[in-house]
Amino acid sequence: MKILQIFVASLMCLGVFGKSHAAQLTREFDPPFPAQAFSLIDLDENVHTLADFKGKPLIVNFWATWCPPCRAEMPSMERAWQKIESEGIAMIGINVGEDFDQVFGFTADIDVSFPLLLDVDGQVTNDWPIQGLPTTYILNPDGEMVYRMIGSREWDDETLLDAIRDLRQ
Repeated sequence: MKILQIFVASLMCLGVFGKSHAAQLTREFDPPFPAQAFSLIDLDENVHTLADFKGKPLIVNFWATWCPPCRAEMPSMERAWQKIESEGIAMIGINVGEDFDQVFGFTADIDVSFPLLLDVDGQVTNDWPIQGLPTTYILNPDGEMVYRMIGSREWDDETLLDAIRDLRQ
């Protein structure tokens, strides 16, 4: 049911907000609060947990292959990853409700080298306050939510990346 709600909310964001309103959808959490723990597999069946990323800022992007804004922002996420990978910043994509074959097929069309995790049953999506796709959270090195962004972004924008870099300890 939650996945259906996210789908409907995503369609609403796509039609109502678009890219010109993306900056208005950034929310800063003050004070930051702990992100809900997770344990998910990637496309190589490696298990990743939230604790694995402790000690560095983390970009957590919730997305789906059927979501046009998600697909549109993925190349800029990959370009951002190429810039920040060696800077002590982590990035993951959490796919919402799709299986291995769907996500693997997506990567045949769009090159992604940061970890894509599978939330096949939607449990993590239910545990995090997702309102539409894509939704991205920026966590500080303590695993606390600092920012939430609903809608697509140009992730390789230096102003955006500098805000994330500023979270490093």
